[in-house]
Amino acid sequence: MSINKVVVSGNLTRDPELRMAGTTPVLQMGIAVNDRKKNNETGAWEDVPNFFDVVVWGARGESLSRFLTKGTKVVVSGRLRWSSWQTQEGDKRSKVEIVADDVEFMTPRNADSAGGSAHYNAPASPAPSAEVLSQDIPF
Repeated sequence: MSINKVVVSGNLTRDPELRMAGTTPVLQMGIAVNDRKKNNETGAWEDVPNFFDVVVWGARGESLSRFLTKGTKVVVSGRLRWSSWQTQEGDKRSKVEIVADDVEFMTPRNADSAGGSAHYNAPASPAPSAEVLSQDIPF
C-alpha cells in the first residue's frame, strides 16, 4: 500500500493562472512554504523558503481563480505528482507538483492590500435577559 498525501501552508508566489485542458479548467499557482534552519555562522534561526507548483482541476479551480491573488496565505492539501518531459533542445526535465484536493484561505477577504491584518469585528452577542438569569439550571 502507498500513501501520497501532502499538506502545506504558505503564501502564493504569483497570481494564479486559469487555463483549459480540453474542456476542463485547470488552475496553476505557486506557493512558498518556509522551513526554519539554524545559521551555523550566526547561530540565529532563519526562514528558508521552499517553492512548489500547485494544480487545481475542474470547477474548484475555476471558482478559486476569482478569489486568489499573489500573497494570499493558503493551506493546500492534496497529493504529489511527478512528471517529466523533453525540451526542444533535447534536455530532459522533471518536476514534482501538488495536485490540490482542497485549498483553504488563511488570509481574510477584508485584509488590507498592503498585507496587513484584517479587521474583523465579530457580531455582538445579545445580553441575556433578566428572566433567563433568574431561572434555575435544570440539572
